[in-house]
Amino acid sequence: MPHGLRRESLPAVTTSIWFWIAFHIGVFIAITVDLVSFKRRGRELSMRAAGQRSVLWVLVSLGFNGLVWYIKGAQAGLDFLTAYLVEYSLSVDNIFVFVLIFAYFRVPPMAQHRALVWGIVGALVMRGVMIVCGIALVQRFHFILYLFGVFLLITAFRMLFGKHLPRDFGETWVMRVCRRLFRVTPEFYGEHFKARVNGRWMLTPLALALIVIDIMDLIFAVDSIPAVFAITQDAFIVYTSNICAIIGLRSLYFLLVRLVERFVYLSTGLAFVLGFIGIKMIVAKYYVISNWISLGVIVFVLAVTIASSMIATRNHAVAGDRK
Repeated sequence: MPHGLRRESLPAVTTSIWFWIAFHIGVFIAITVDLVSFKRRGRELSMRAAGQRSVLWVLVSLGFNGLVWYIKGAQAGLDFLTAYLVEYSLSVDNIFVFVLIFAYFRVPPMAQHRALVWGIVGALVMRGVMIVCGIALVQRFHFILYLFGVFLLITAFRMLFGKHLPRDFGETWVMRVCRRLFRVTPEFYGEHFKARVNGRWMLTPLALALIVIDIMDLIFAVDSIPAVFAITQDAFIVYTSNICAIIGLRSLYFLLVRLVERFVYLSTGLAFVLGFIGIKMIVAKYYVISNWISLGVIVFVLAVTIASSMIATRNHAVAGDRK
């Protein structure tokens, strides 16, 4: 091993059970308040309201980051911030897929809110299970981190040079199975996932859209969760950074849905981020890349990606304003 470098160990990091409980209580209260305020509003979020709520969710997450920094120390605080930034940036990529899903199933704006809420709930459960399993595997078989690194490099290569996701979501094997197992009505019934039609219960297109959203989030989680393991193997940090990135996804969707066509280089930027993290995991045995460097690289790549996208599509934005 090169002089002055040392291999990162996998310490048995423990977190007070009360910190876990307090976090979940805070998440429950925050989501409840957000949902109640949206229900009272009675209409879809405007771009301004979505922007305000998105900023509020980020501030809440950064506030929790400060709490982690104070209670668990500076290293844990840095780990959370880096992991949160990775997960939040990757969650933006989810939004592009959500737009395609809602467009394919022709989901009305108000019904999109309900699908997103339950999609987020499903994502919280699935990611929680995946994180617990992932942590157990990494602690038992350390070499899995290197496999994760290779997997992230392959994912980055696919994002750069591979084909885009199919737009015909109705022809996936999941939808074929659903149509064989359940009766499906082609009509929407408000914000309901099932409806009684001619005396028989049927799934609505909104239920199909929700199923596809959960399946796609599971696919994205397979990419994003291993990326966090390159930053930390502390189960509390991995889990809470994921949750904080996801809970504000609904507001972020309504903010970016009108700007989705402007982020033309986002996939390229995310590919570079995943590639960098994959390399970090692979070379960790010989060279430890600090999370300060990781944070700087991630911020730089995302800043360049967003700025380049805005500059490249400024004419599109002007044309849209004139309509």
